Amino acid sequence: MKKFIGIMLILLLSLALLTGCGGEKSGSATFRIASLKGPTTMGMVKLMSDSDAGNTSQDYEFNMYGTADEIVPQLVNGEIDVALVPCNLAGVLYNKTDGAVQIAAVNTLGVLYIVESGDTVQSIEDLRGKTIYSTGKGTTPEYVLQYLLKQNGIEPEKDITIEYKSEPTEIAVMLADAENTVAVLPQPYVTTVQMQNNKVRVALNMTEEWDKVSTDSGMVTGVVLVRKGFVTENPDAFAEFLEEYKASTEYTNENIEEAGALIEKYGIVPKAAVAVKAIPSCNITYVDGKEMKTKVSGYLKVLFDANPQSIGGALPEDDFYYQR
Repeated sequence: MKKFIGIMLILLLSLALLTGCGGEKSGSATFRIASLKGPTTMGMVKLMSDSDAGNTSQDYEFNMYGTADEIVPQLVNGEIDVALVPCNLAGVLYNKTDGAVQIAAVNTLGVLYIVESGDTVQSIEDLRGKTIYSTGKGTTPEYVLQYLLKQNGIEPEKDITIEYKSEPTEIAVMLADAENTVAVLPQPYVTTVQMQNNKVRVALNMTEEWDKVSTDSGMVTGVVLVRKGFVTENPDAFAEFLEEYKASTEYTNENIEEAGALIEKYGIVPKAAVAVKAIPSCNITYVDGKEMKTKVSGYLKVLFDANPQSIGGALPEDDFYYQR
């Protein structure tokens, strides 16, 4: 009888262990993640790959978009939990949703460049009188360009002509065969264009131009935005996501060849060779906590002073900045 009871206890213990291994982890959640086709998603490819292989702590659903306009209504309506978006747009969404979103991390610094199929632009002043093609109307490219022009004594409405296109790919196609054309482009599109037309050169690094005129802030291109309600419901799961996302950004920077292959696999750029060449110029990073708040608040203050509507009409309050 004792032997029988002992065997039953062993079986029950084994069953309990199997049940524990097969059940969901405590604090698990499903994340609906939206990102833009560019550097912010380039830093996330390892996480995407790990998720596909079932090697992540949480369940992730990834959707990539060509423009931020496609993400905004879904985030406002609560159809997206986490979004990788331009920094100024995060401020707009904070104001539009009455503070229902938070910035959790900076994921890209300066990725914008002024390129030219020619050799006439050596400084911001050389842009005077020219036509500049740009993408991102209502987001980072527009406001950064406007700010740099004004800080250098150029009135955008009078001294130059800016023509906006809906996506960087439109400008990339136009530049591929163009001559004497000036455009604002982010990486990796700069690299794509240069590989198609060796006459296209980087005329100005907009991050360097920003640093020349703004000593109190740096350029912050992209951020990780999250719905407050989602964080409140899933604090542990969100903390684990941030750790996995941080590791993914580090992987992209430290394993460029492998990351380039993944970037091609997920359709962010058509060729791994382009991604490999572009990654070092994409300023992919991960910054959170106090340093994040310092960088973002300084950047938004500059944009607000230049054009309050660029960040939604008001500077965000302290609750805009997620702190663990």
